Formats: sequence, structure tokens, C-alpha cells
Amino acid sequence: MLCCTEWKCWSPGSIVPDALYGGSYDVINDASSPAAGDCCAQQGSARHNWEMNYQEAAIYLQEGENNDKFFTHPKNAKALAAYLFAHNHLFYLMELSTALLLLLLSLCEAPAVPMLRLGIFVHATLELFALIVVVFELSMKMRWLGFQTFIRHKRTMVKTCVLFVQFIEAIVVLVRQTSHVRITRALRCIFLVDCRYCGAVRRNLRQIFQSLPPFIDILLLLLFFMVIFAILGFYLFSPNHSDPYFNTLENSLVNLFVLLTTSNFPDVMMPSYARNPWSCVFFIVYLSIELYFIMNLLLAVVFDTFNDIEKRKFKSLLLHKRTAIQHAYHLLITKQRPSGISFKHFEGLLRFYKPRMCARERYLTFKALNQSNTSLVSLKDFYNFYEVVGLKWKAKRNREHWFDDLPRTAFLIFKGINILVKSRVFQYTMYTVVAVNGIWILVETFMLQGGNFFSRNVPWSYIVFLTIYGVELLLKTTGLGPIEYLSSGWNLFDFSVTLFAFLGLMALAFNMEPFYFIVVLRPLQLLRLFKLKKRYRNVLDTMFELFPRMASLGLTLLIFYYCFAIVGMEFFAGVVYPNCCNTSTVADSYRWVNHTVGNKTVVEEGYYYLNNFDNILNSFVTLFELTVVNDWYIIMEGVTSQTTHWSRLYFMIFYIVTMVVMTIIVAFILDAFVFRMNYTRKNQDSEEDNGIVLEKEISKEEVVGIIELYKRSSAATETAQLQKIVLQMDKYGQMSTLFLGRRSRTKSDLSMKMYEEEIQEWYEEHSKKEESQTPLQEPASASNSSLKPLSLRQRSQTVI
Repeated sequence: MLCCTEWKCWSPGSIVPDALYGGSYDVINDASSPAAGDCCAQQGSARHNWEMNYQEAAIYLQEGENNDKFFTHPKNAKALAAYLFAHNHLFYLMELSTALLLLLLSLCEAPAVPMLRLGIFVHATLELFALIVVVFELSMKMRWLGFQTFIRHKRTMVKTCVLFVQFIEAIVVLVRQTSHVRITRALRCIFLVDCRYCGAVRRNLRQIFQSLPPFIDILLLLLFFMVIFAILGFYLFSPNHSDPYFNTLENSLVNLFVLLTTSNFPDVMMPSYARNPWSCVFFIVYLSIELYFIMNLLLAVVFDTFNDIEKRKFKSLLLHKRTAIQHAYHLLITKQRPSGISFKHFEGLLRFYKPRMCARERYLTFKALNQSNTSLVSLKDFYNFYEVVGLKWKAKRNREHWFDDLPRTAFLIFKGINILVKSRVFQYTMYTVVAVNGIWILVETFMLQGGNFFSRNVPWSYIVFLTIYGVELLLKTTGLGPIEYLSSGWNLFDFSVTLFAFLGLMALAFNMEPFYFIVVLRPLQLLRLFKLKKRYRNVLDTMFELFPRMASLGLTLLIFYYCFAIVGMEFFAGVVYPNCCNTSTVADSYRWVNHTVGNKTVVEEGYYYLNNFDNILNSFVTLFELTVVNDWYIIMEGVTSQTTHWSRLYFMIFYIVTMVVMTIIVAFILDAFVFRMNYTRKNQDSEEDNGIVLEKEISKEEVVGIIELYKRSSAATETAQLQKIVLQMDKYGQMSTLFLGRRSRTKSDLSMKMYEEEIQEWYEEHSKKEESQTPLQEPASASNSSLKPLSLRQRSQTVI
């Protein structure tokens, strides 16, 4: 039986400066030796306090991982309960569902999508319900943060103000039973941005705002030259009455802005060029300066700023995680053993940090961290916590191939297949087949005429190539084994494409017309050829690594779309229709007339009236067309002719905003690709394509010792899991088992390699800063160290 003193936890207030190591629940001082009758009570109290230390240490580590500021750390038992309630996936899903409901209401509110129109009472009631849920979410957040911290949290205060305005407007709509101009609906996206699952979107928005100062400087330079050329163009070309582009200073400025996108070129030049060929010099000089110099300079400046922001962001997050690890570490060490964390306390931490992690993985994580091979994890080892805790552990197979235990004849057959599929001859043969298949598909498609492209008879070439791919799949599966085969991303891709090709064959053979689209996916096999060249592999690897971030950037762009779509619907809904712009220069694009030519009725239709703001879906399509910028001025001029000249500001501002976002996206892609290329050059010898792999061996004696520890704590489930490892060792007569921990390589891992030398300087600078901000305190005497109840424990001041 453990003595009570073995449960006493480290007291940051007594030895370590409180301001550095912090902790709301860590003030558990060493008590004087208890009487025999009070031993059980003291032990139970100490157990309870250790559980709170485990929980708080886990919270610190979660704050480090999520980049949450430490001033939001729960301060007492009441705040802790609210924190735990607000930090679970059900609460996150409630947040996300509420935000999506508010955004989707724009489909049903006037101007609504015809099929989804709802009555005012219905959509206003739904809006009020969603806003009440948001009030509940914010109340839980205030309960956790406290009023003072709540009003210091800028994003939360913005959300509260928007909620207040939305609440008043929803009540007004419900009372009046009629909609009014509600531009503030564009602010609903704030509820989505504040969701836990949209952290990447918040980071993107933060980077966009941080990149704005240099962007605005270059933008002002661009607009300055534009104004100069607009004045010059007005004086040069306004005397030409046949030139509608420069007849006023406003038109001159607007058309040069459009010319920056090349959407109206060379149309804008032709009237003046027809009168005087030398006028082309004006447009050549303007485009050379604005489009080819300043716009590229803009990209270069944003790229440089973005690169610097990425580095500073990585440094900030790295040091934030380091501070969180320090807080957690000093909550887990004891006064008897201050040099490190024992497995007992490390296991207690993981029960709160990763509740679903099994006992085997907890011990393997502890062992992977413990580089000194002692019974304790030192602070230096604990700094690698985030890199190690994400590893997925599996026992290394005792045999090299899946067929090693088969009879000799079968073994030799499968061994031959294994050698075959791994040979370069086999690989290049398949590349040749894929290339021939691609050429065949190209020739076959070129020979097709309009009409029904799918014959009722299955082409023989389809069957031949699919048979070859099927044989390849069968050979690789049997030679490598299903698990090893599907563990490769390229093999998984080959399997998926072959499966779709087989489904396409079934669709053709059984005349299943709705599934004919699967046949179109056949050319995807050609992507396998990218494996041949290393540069192509780097491009594809970069693309796959960027996919999550690109998805978040896409969502960021959609949020801007939503804001502009709401504003566009409020001002421009119903203003564009067929034959609406007869007085404008773009009337032909909106004309819809039919007339008789001989015995036939000919319809002349300019389809641009379809680019409108009559509902949210049409608005999104229109905004995407504006983003592409091809002939976007036709949409702008059509709306302007039906409203006012000030409407152009909406379209110009939208172009500038999308230019900012798109420039950030391009800068991000350039930064990621250049970063990967530099990393590849720097680590040519050590580069691995299999991610992070770590090997750890555990002996039977270690496992038995851990089983005994879990038995004392009455953990039957964990004990049963560990006993399976012992049985497996006994089955194969082994005294130890080798485990492999794997995880995919992240941008953070690459950054750790790239900035390896600078990171040490950052750590030293960070340590000096902490020492200068942390006053040394005298150790508290043991006689004054009594256990405090939870409600009276003081929250330490953390250094952020």
C-alpha cells in the first residue's frame, strides 16, 4: 500500500516562481505527517488533488496546441465546469450547426431562392431560435472566462455586438411581419468564423489583415498612377466624340480601372487608335507600369510579408507550446522527485488529454519521450510531447512477408510475385501501358462526333486495358499483402481508379445510363505517370500537403462572397432583366428579342441578364464571374445603368478584396512550394517519404510491471489490454516486442528542420525574457503547507 506522502504533489508556490509555472489547481503543499487515523482521509484528498493537477496540466497542453491565450485559463471550480462543457465536440457541433443555420437562412429570406422560400414568421422564428442558442454559448463562455476576461477578448466582444444587432432586427421583422433592408445579415459569417472547427479560417483572416499595410502601400501607388493616367487620358481623348471611354473624368477613371484587369482591352483603345495610331503608346505605357510592374511588385511584396508572417507565426506557436509544456510539467512533478515525471503521473495526464488512448499507447508514448532511459521524463524530454503524442503505435510484424508461414511451394510462388511487383521492369512496363492507354483514349475521343458518346457495345480496348490493370492489382495485392499494398497512397489511388473503371464497365455492359459519368474518369490513370519524375512528385506532394489549408482559404473566400452577396441582394435584387439596359454601352449583352427571318423565328439572346443578385445562389455565381474578371465590366455597367453610378464602387471594392485574397493564396502556394524545395535540397540524404517513424522495444518484464500498477488502481480494461501483449510474447517465445510509431509529416516538422539553428536562439531569448519577468520567491515552509479547497485556490499569473 502506498503511503500518503507518496501522493503529495509539487507546490509551485513553495519552490518554483508562481508567475512562471502557474496553475489554478496546483497549490497542493506538503502537509506535516498525518496521524494514523487520518492517513486514509489525507490519501483520498491527495488523490483528488492529483486528479485536478492531471486535468489542469491537460488543459494547459490543449491551450498550447490550440494556441489559446493563457489568460483564458479557468480560474476556479465554477469556471472549470463551464470550460469543460464548452470544450467538447457536442458543444462545437452546436456552435457549427447554429452558425450554418443562420447562414442558410439567406436561402429562405427575401429575396429567396424560389424553391426554398419560407414565410416571414417561420424564418424569423428560426433566426431567433439560433440567436438564443448563441446567447447560451456566450453565457457559458462568460461563466468560464469571467466578466473581466470576457470583455478583453476582442473576437468575443465583436460577436456579442453582432448578436445584439441581429437580435433586435429579428424581433423587428417578427413584429412587423415584413422584411426591411438588412445589410447586417452580411455579419452572420462572424458566428461561423468564431467556431472551434474554423480555426484555420481565423488564421487566414488574421494573415490577410497582417498583410494589409504593405498591400495598401502598393495599392495606393497603383491608384495614384491610375488617377494620373485618367486625367491624361481625359485631356487626350475626350475631344474625340466617338470615344465613349474618356468623355468624362469618371468614365476615364472607371475604364482605366477595368483596363487594369485587361477585361476591356483592346476595345477601350480602338476608338482613339482609329483616329491616331500613336495613341497606342498611352495604353502600352499604362499597362506596362500598372499591370506588368506594379501588380507583380504587389505580389512580391505580399509574398515577402507572408513569408515573414509565417515564420513569426511558427515562432510564436512554438514558444507558446513550450510555455504550455512548462506549466504542465510543473504540475506533474513531485517534491520527492523534482527531476522528472513518473509514468504514474504521465498516465494520469493522458487520461485527461487523450481519454481514448489505450494503456499500451500511453506507456509507449512515455517510453518514446524518455530519451534518458530512466524512470522519469525530464523537462528536456517533455518538450517533445506534441511531436510524440500524435504517433500511432503498432507492433512490428514478426515475419517479413505475409506468406512466410505458408508451405514452401506456396511461399516460393508468392515470393516470386513479390520480387516481380517490386522490380523496375514491372513498374516501367505498367507506366508504358498507362501511356499507351492515354494515347488511345485521346485518339478515340478525337475521332468521336457530337451526339451520344457512349456506345451500347463495350469497346474492346476498354476491356483489354482494364484486364491489365486488374491483373496488376491482383499481383500487387498477393505479392505485397493487402495491408502493405493499401498503406501506400499511390497504390490506394491505383485501386480507386481501377475500381471506378470496373464500375464504368458494368454501367456500359448493363446500359445503366445514370452511371455513364464514371466512364469519363478513365483518364485519371494518367496521373500515375507523375511518379516518374521527382519534380512532379514534389508538386503532387505539395498539393496534397496544401489541400487542408487550401480548403480553409477557399472557405475564407466564400465568407467574403457571402458578405458581398448579401449587400448585392439588398441593393441590386430585381434590377437586371432581359432588355433592361438599352441606354447603356452594354445593351447588346442584355438584349432578348425574337424576329422572323423567312419562315423561321430567330431568337437573339444576350445571356448576361442571368448574372443577377435575385437570390443568394445567383449572387454567388455572379461574384465568381466577377472574380474571373473576364467581361466583368459588362455586369457592372448593366447594374449601374439601372441604379446609380455609385454602384460601381461595390464592384470595384469587390475586385480589390478578391485581389487581396487571391494574392494571399498565390503567396501561400509559392511559399509552400519554395519551402519544400529548400527543405528537399537541405535534407537530400535524410528525407523520408513515409512520414515520422519511431521504433520502441518493450520487454515482457516492463509490461508485467505496468500490469501490476494498473491492478493496484483497479483498471480492469487496461490490465486486459496489456495482458494480450504478454500472451502474444508467450505465443512466439519472445522476451520483448518491437513497436513502430507512425504519423504523417506536417509543415511544423519541416519548419523545425529548416529553422533548426534559429530555434535554439529563440529558446534562449524566450528563457531570458521569462527570467526577467519572473521575480524569485522564497520557498514556503512545510508547516504552512496545508491543502486548500478548490474554491479558495488562487490562479497563478501566467507569462504570455
